[in-house]
Amino acid sequence: MGAEPGQDDIALLAAWRGGDASAGSRLFERHYPAVARFFRTKAPDEALQDLVQKTFLACVEGRDRFRGEAAFRTYLLGIAYRLLYNFYAKRRRERARFDPSTISVHDLGPSPSEVVAARDEQRLVLAALRRIPLEHQAMLELFYWEGMTAAQAAAVVGVPVGTAKSRIRRARQLMRQELERIATTPALLESTLTSLDAWARGLRERL
Repeated sequence: MGAEPGQDDIALLAAWRGGDASAGSRLFERHYPAVARFFRTKAPDEALQDLVQKTFLACVEGRDRFRGEAAFRTYLLGIAYRLLYNFYAKRRRERARFDPSTISVHDLGPSPSEVVAARDEQRLVLAALRRIPLEHQAMLELFYWEGMTAAQAAAVVGVPVGTAKSRIRRARQLMRQELERIATTPALLESTLTSLDAWARGLRERL
C-alpha cells in the first residue's frame, strides 16, 4: 500500500527543508491546481496569478513554521484564504469595512475569471455561489471541490469545527435561495436543485 498523500507531502517538505529544490517544485506542482481553483471563483482576473504567486511565496518564507498539525494542502489553502481576505479588505478600506460574512464576490465589483461551464445548471450554480457571502462560498467550495470535511475546512479558515458545520449548512441554504432568485426558468431551477451536489462537484473540472 502506498503512502497517504499527506504523508508524502510531509516527506517532500522535509526534503525541501533539507535543501532538495526539486522536492519543493514537486509540492508546488501538486498543489498549484487547488490554489488556483480557490482564487479563480473569488478574485478578479487581473489579480488571480499575483495571489497564487503570493500564496506560494508565503509558503516558501514560512515553510519552517509548518509543524504538520494539519495536511500541507490545508496549510496552503489557509494562506490563500488569508491573502484573499487581506486583498479585499485593502480594496474596501476607504469605502466600507470588509465583512466576508455579509459581502459576496458579486458585491465586490470586477468579476472573477470566467469559467466555461458545459451546462446551464453549472452556470447557474456558479452564479449563485458568487452571490452568497464570501466566507460561505469558500466553505462550500472547499467541501465540493476539495472534498474536505468540516474539520479540514475549519482548519483552512481558522474557525472551530462547529462553526464550520454551521457555515456549510447555512451556505447551502443561501445558495438555494439564490438559485431560486436568479434561475431564468422553473425547469432550469428544478433540474439544478434535483442534482445540486452533482452539478456543484462537476464544476471542479472546469476550474
